[in-house]
Amino acid sequence: MNRVLLLIFLWLGVAGATAQVVRRPIPDKLVVLTFDDGPVTHATFVAPLLKKYGFGGTFFVCEFPPDFADKTKYMSWAQMKQLDKMGFEVASHTLTHKHVNKLTKAQLTAELDSLEQRCNTYGIPRPVNFAYPAYDTSPTAFEVLREKGYQFARTGGDRLYNPTVDHPYLIPSFTTKTGNKQQIMEALQQAKNGNILVLTIHGVPDYAHDWVTTPPALFEEYLKYLHDNHYKVIALRDLAKYLDVKAAHQLRLSAN
Repeated sequence: MNRVLLLIFLWLGVAGATAQVVRRPIPDKLVVLTFDDGPVTHATFVAPLLKKYGFGGTFFVCEFPPDFADKTKYMSWAQMKQLDKMGFEVASHTLTHKHVNKLTKAQLTAELDSLEQRCNTYGIPRPVNFAYPAYDTSPTAFEVLREKGYQFARTGGDRLYNPTVDHPYLIPSFTTKTGNKQQIMEALQQAKNGNILVLTIHGVPDYAHDWVTTPPALFEEYLKYLHDNHYKVIALRDLAKYLDVKAAHQLRLSAN
């Protein structure tokens, strides 16, 4: 086979794989907002602002030890239920923020089952998406998520998400913090040509973990920028509108 034919076949293979994963064109300026750990400011400050701008979002909740009972730091389950009633996605971050690479299969299954049971108790739909605590991943976690029928799982990495390359259980994201505004603004400019920007946001502010806090004024500045510049802002679950999840799960999967 000559070089030209080989390049054509290779291109057709890539194009075919892309067409299988992407069920409808991914628009430029597509942003997924995700929120971790269940800090109280997600209910008191973040959710009302998202509604003001008409944005979607996914809240990865847990009962963060040892201070979950302190409602000056963390949301109550009633507040998490309210997020669901407002139209936001409530998803799993394990029950007690366990690092999945330190758990057996049985332990991780129990963590996910317990979080799902909490959701059921409070009338929240069973989570089908997951965020890795501390961004740690493991082959065991992939196995458990697959067996339990989870669609997407988000990690960190500070890079954009390419659905034709990145497995749905290894969706990368950028973390917003006090001092990385320039990095986030530069990443926003790269949300194009099939690449999706996923943001991970902790407390706004975060009273329990100040090293991942996002100042309220900065968060509102981001939302205003997204609105004024016509970004489409969605929850993680909404990726299923653009992707064939079953086909995407055939992509290569390996732990970091």
